[in-house]
Amino acid sequence: MSLRKIIPLWIYLLFLLVPIYWLINMSFKTNTEILGGLTLWPQDFTLANYKVIFTDESWYSGYLNSLYYVCLNTVISLSVALPAAYAFSRYRFLGDKHLFFWLLTNRMAPPAVFLLPFFQLYSSIGLFDTHIAVALAHCLFNVPLAVWILEGFMSGVPKEIDETAYIDGYSFPKFFVKIFIPLIGSGIGVTAFFCFMFSWVELLLARTLTSVNAKPIAAVMTRTVSASGIDWGVLAAAGV
Repeated sequence: MSLRKIIPLWIYLLFLLVPIYWLINMSFKTNTEILGGLTLWPQDFTLANYKVIFTDESWYSGYLNSLYYVCLNTVISLSVALPAAYAFSRYRFLGDKHLFFWLLTNRMAPPAVFLLPFFQLYSSIGLFDTHIAVALAHCLFNVPLAVWILEGFMSGVPKEIDETAYIDGYSFPKFFVKIFIPLIGSGIGVTAFFCFMFSWVELLLARTLTSVNAKPIAAVMTRTVSASGIDWGVLAAAGV
C-alpha cells in the first residue's frame, strides 16, 4: 500500500481514537480541572474516580448485572433467531414476506411503547427486578434484528449444500450444527455484537424494570447527576 493511502488511514484512525483518549484523560482529572478549562493531560492527576468505581458496591454490581442479562439476552436472541432466519431464507410460504415485515416493525417501534405493558406483566408474575425480565424485554428488539441479519447471511449459502448433506445421511440438527452454522459464523458474530451492544446501552427498559437487585450499569451511571451538577470524573471512569 502506498504512502498516499496509508496517511489518510492513520489520520482517520487518530480521529476515531480522540474521544477514547479524552474519556481516559477525563477519568484521571478532578471535576474542578475538567470544568476549569481545556488540558490535553491531567494537571492534577488523581485515582479518586476509579476508587469510587471499585469500592462502591453499587457500581461493580451494576457491571455484573449488565453483563449477566446482556449475555443471557444474546444467547436467547441467537437461539430463537437462527431457526427463524433459516426458515425465512430456505422456505416460501403464504404470507412469509408480510410476516418478515411484521417482525421487523417490532424493531422499529420505540421501547417506550412497550414500557407500561412490560412493567405491569412482570410485576404481576413476580419477574420485576430480575435479570431475566430485562433479557426477555430486550429480546423483543434483538430477535427481529438478529433474524434480519442472519437471513441475509443464510441466503448467500447455496441450497445445494443442504441437499447434499441430506443425501449423505445427515439429520437436520446434525447438518445445522456441524455444517451450516460454521458457514455463517461471521454472521453469527456480527449478530451477537449488535445484540450485545443494544442490550448493554439500552436504558429506558433496563431502568424501569429493575430497582435494586438487577439494576444495570447504565442506570447506576445516572447517579452521577445531582442537584449540584454532574460528576464528570466518575462518569468518565465508569465509561472506561
